[in-house]
Amino acid sequence: MKIRGKQAIGENLLYVMVWSAIILVPVLNSQMMAEMHIKLENVLIAWRQIAPYLIIFVIHNSILAPRLMLRRKYGKYVLCNLALIILVFWSVQIYEEHIADHLISSIPDEPERLDAYRKASFSNLEMYWNVVLGFFMTGANTGIKLIYQSMRDEQQMEVLKRQNLQAEMDYLKYQINPHFFMNTLNNIHALIDIDAESAKNAVIELSKMMRYVLYDSGSERISLNRDIQFLKNYIELMRIRYTDAVDIRMEYPQNLPETVSIPPLLLIVFVENAFKHGVSYNRPSFIHLKIDCSEEAVCSVISNSRHHADGIRHEAGIGLENVRKRLSLIYGEDNYTLEIVEKPETYTVKLIIPTVHA
Repeated sequence: MKIRGKQAIGENLLYVMVWSAIILVPVLNSQMMAEMHIKLENVLIAWRQIAPYLIIFVIHNSILAPRLMLRRKYGKYVLCNLALIILVFWSVQIYEEHIADHLISSIPDEPERLDAYRKASFSNLEMYWNVVLGFFMTGANTGIKLIYQSMRDEQQMEVLKRQNLQAEMDYLKYQINPHFFMNTLNNIHALIDIDAESAKNAVIELSKMMRYVLYDSGSERISLNRDIQFLKNYIELMRIRYTDAVDIRMEYPQNLPETVSIPPLLLIVFVENAFKHGVSYNRPSFIHLKIDCSEEAVCSVISNSRHHADGIRHEAGIGLENVRKRLSLIYGEDNYTLEIVEKPETYTVKLIIPTVHA
């Protein structure tokens, strides 16, 4: 609605400017300006000649074009447009003839006044020329309307694309949330029987994470610092569950500017994936997360161990597939890098996205 309103204002403003110029032309005529005083009689004569075209324009612009032409009723539009032009000029001609007959009967001995009236008639052109000029004017009006209609349609398409894009990203993002909370709650449930006090602390940490997911992740972008803090909370929750045999490390730059931002809930999928597939309870395991930031890009590398003997195999689950789709929707196909390197003992995910300052 806002787009239509702005476009309509712009279109109507254009019409006002054009007709204002046409109406002012007689006043600014060089022959008139050459005299000491502008002759009002000559201005009124010119305005009377313009009047039929203004009437045709108003009816065409407000009724015929929007109700017939823009609705693609082309046959009815052409017939009604032709009928309108002929009707207006025919009515003008009848009116002129009626006034002329009245003058002839009332002042038969004053041909000068009759000549003056004919000079001041609505139009000095023949009927067919008036029809041609009327068609030309309505055609120009139709062309302007089609241009503005095309601009409105294009802008509305862009709005719909952005809305669909946002809806799809929200859908993909919120598909991650249930998966994430299910894993975390399972961890707390397992911790209750082992260490009740640690389970209480874990619930507090989970509440902080839920606050982030519910209130912060709804934004299009979030501060990289806050996303890192979210990852730290998650890793601390997971660290409680495992022994020191699991080497969990997280490296990130200190004193990051708050203006550096990334899409929310993007990196958590890779971290979850690493804990899901990279930890063994009876073998040494590791999960290493490193985040770097430069003026050009934010780079994150998540590596974890692999344990073929346990039959554990990485799969591109819902979370990872959603991240791929979100990255394509946000950055396009060529503006980010997502590399997955599988080796016999390690599994590494490297993500590079452009640095954005909010």
